[in-house]
Amino acid sequence: MLYNKLGLSNIYLSEVGFGCMSLNVKDQSDSKYLIDKAIDGGINYFDTADLYDFGENEKLLGTAVKQKREKVIIATKVGNKWNADKSAWTWDVSKGYINSAVDDSLARLQTDYIDLYQIHGGTIDDNFEEAVETLENLVSIGKIRSYGISSIRPNVFLRFANESNIVSNMMQFSLLDTRPEGYLNTLNEANVSTLARGGFAQGLLFGKPVREYLDHSIAQVQYISSRVTQLSNQLGVLPESIALAYLLKYQRVTSALVGIRTEQHLVKVLKAVDQLSNHEIDFDSLEIPKISYQSHIK
Repeated sequence: MLYNKLGLSNIYLSEVGFGCMSLNVKDQSDSKYLIDKAIDGGINYFDTADLYDFGENEKLLGTAVKQKREKVIIATKVGNKWNADKSAWTWDVSKGYINSAVDDSLARLQTDYIDLYQIHGGTIDDNFEEAVETLENLVSIGKIRSYGISSIRPNVFLRFANESNIVSNMMQFSLLDTRPEGYLNTLNEANVSTLARGGFAQGLLFGKPVREYLDHSIAQVQYISSRVTQLSNQLGVLPESIALAYLLKYQRVTSALVGIRTEQHLVKVLKAVDQLSNHEIDFDSLEIPKISYQSHIK
């Protein structure tokens, strides 16, 4: 497991992160076992959000790592505010809500600080200056170590990259979702790390029943999936290793976030990471069909 620097911070993330949204909050012991096993396997980056399971996901993570806090990097998110009856949520990145939400997250996570605090989405019409000023203050008083954004809207994440001190942007990114490719250099030049989620494309890269995916036709999904299988067989590695190699070795993302629910899945992911150094792939030569962002460009 390699560890990569997060933006201009002094934080180093494991090259594969643990997406906690997939955890079963009703089975605390099993989830804690998975988190412990992930830490033993070299994963130090755990990502959650106040939105997940009405905050119960944060509670689960906080309890699981309480005795190992110095070994882990905790990332959570803010902006989606549950209604009182929890039937829906509204978007809120006001100073008052962020300050209230961070305290709630700290309490649920049972920690004095959050390593990476992320705006969970965002629009071009947000109160940008107020949100950034609030996040900067949270850094200065030590409640958070750094802040970032989780956005697939170029007009949102580019403004943050150019006009704030974000250290990262999290985007859906995989061989089936190449939309971020056109923005990687810009983010890198701004010292903003790219964090990739959805790198396995909901299993479509690994033989799940083929369907249309984003702007890809069924035929394109089938072709890309077949290329992953072909490479996997040719190189003698797991198909998950091919998918991770595209992100970590070819695109040089800082960390690929994987949602993990079972021990079998975790073992496979850790094995795929171990296999990364065993192969080199010229992804340019594969002629993978590309897609790009079509909205929220300006």
